[in-house]
Amino acid sequence: MVFKSPYPDVQIPDVGVPQMVYRHALEYGDKPAMIDGPTGRTLTYLQLYGGVRRVAGNLAKRGLRKGEVVGIYSPNLPEYPLAYHGVALAGGVVTTANPLYTADELAYQLRDSGAKFLITVGPLLDKALEAAQKAGVQEVFVIGEGEGATPFTELLAEAEPPEVELNPAEDLVVLPYSSGTTGLPKGVMLTHRNLVANMVQVLHSGVNLQSDERVIGILPFYHIYGMLVILNLCLYKGMTIVTMPRFDLEQFLKIMQDYKITRANLVPPIILALAKHPIVDNYDLSHLRIIMSGAAPLSAELAEACAKRLNTIVLQGYGLTETSPVTHVNPEDPARIKLGSVGLPIANTECMVVSLETGNPLGVREEGEIWIRGPQVMKGYLNNPEATAQTLTPDGWLRTGDVGYVDEDGYFYIVDRVKEMIKYKGLQIAPAELEAVLLTHPAVADAAVIPSPDEEAGEVPKAFVVLKPQAQVSAEELMEYVAARVAPFKKIRRVAFVEQIPKSPSGKILRRVLVDQERKQAGS
Repeated sequence: MVFKSPYPDVQIPDVGVPQMVYRHALEYGDKPAMIDGPTGRTLTYLQLYGGVRRVAGNLAKRGLRKGEVVGIYSPNLPEYPLAYHGVALAGGVVTTANPLYTADELAYQLRDSGAKFLITVGPLLDKALEAAQKAGVQEVFVIGEGEGATPFTELLAEAEPPEVELNPAEDLVVLPYSSGTTGLPKGVMLTHRNLVANMVQVLHSGVNLQSDERVIGILPFYHIYGMLVILNLCLYKGMTIVTMPRFDLEQFLKIMQDYKITRANLVPPIILALAKHPIVDNYDLSHLRIIMSGAAPLSAELAEACAKRLNTIVLQGYGLTETSPVTHVNPEDPARIKLGSVGLPIANTECMVVSLETGNPLGVREEGEIWIRGPQVMKGYLNNPEATAQTLTPDGWLRTGDVGYVDEDGYFYIVDRVKEMIKYKGLQIAPAELEAVLLTHPAVADAAVIPSPDEEAGEVPKAFVVLKPQAQVSAEELMEYVAARVAPFKKIRRVAFVEQIPKSPSGKILRRVLVDQERKQAGS
């Protein structure tokens, strides 16, 4: 049974992302567009729009051509949209990288995406230069100070953007990296049409953004959630985005209070802190009108506790990197919010719940894998037709890898995952990546990594390790070994030593067996 959005289909403008985002920029004029929360440094709409045009012009002068890739390796700063939308306006494709990545992790993404240029910040420059050299990047630009790179200010010299002929339905604008349902991170090919569609879909699906609102920019812009829902949508609506380069609870609360933040797009671990941490009572968050949660499941109990404590609306949405990202959202009307649900399919979106055993479509209240079809669904994975074919059906359905059901009112619920990804504070971690690192340790004969439930983080990586005969190593030593080789959020936080790893006859790790064992132990 196909479940269609209850909202009428909307017309999708046939334009590029920067043309859509800055459609009303001149009208907003000297209104603050981006504010750096810790310092107050501000870019107005006129400054931002003019800067984006100059960045596009100067990148074109330096040889950036339509379809070529530029990496951004930076925390959230007011300059982020200058780089991001500047590349897009020049006809380039942006690949956004987690600022916590090691040089090797960054090099993998730059090499895989074929990045020509890289834009970074002073504190990350050493890792950026090392990665750029390994990946064959032609030039590195640095926001702020740094030896060995071109100052970003050179991209802000007077220049007109190039004339670029766009086919929004075919031309890529971003290449975020996602592990999808399995394996190492893959470049998700998102077109201008994908992102523009998702913007208008969201705005016609019970989400009521107002131009006089102030939104906290704590969700990372390199992640599709922060990129689309904050950076693109909020700028399009003329809102003021107050950025934070990294999360610190006290600073977060102070910025929310001092800037009178009205809207916060957050992930469950931050909502948990807002609901339970005693320090929250020291701050005035009375301007906060709405909290939107995404990237990981939010329980009804936690949503209710946070809403009651802050006297605000808390609701949940759902999406994937592969869907640009939003596919479901609760309406902002309190009477229509269902806590614990990810909400209704947004405009122009169809959903199916498909049996894991038979592959047949299911009906109301029957649990199965959620499939999605709509204009926000990606073109596919970069240079990976096999993974693309595993995820996209020939008739355009995207297999999400998430298990859920739909109720009588058309609201969807996520209950489990088919896919093997670990969601740590909303960030994806591929078990295969951590297993590969563990297997390089001289004492390790075999290893499997699974998500282990954790109240604060949602899930943490737990490793099951088989040691070589006579080998001796402690859990702490193994955790330190992995931590030195991956970004901090990917660290293994629990280790169990076992005699063997359960595998299928073909040798595939049966992580589901380990996950089920883990759940039984947690429940006992």
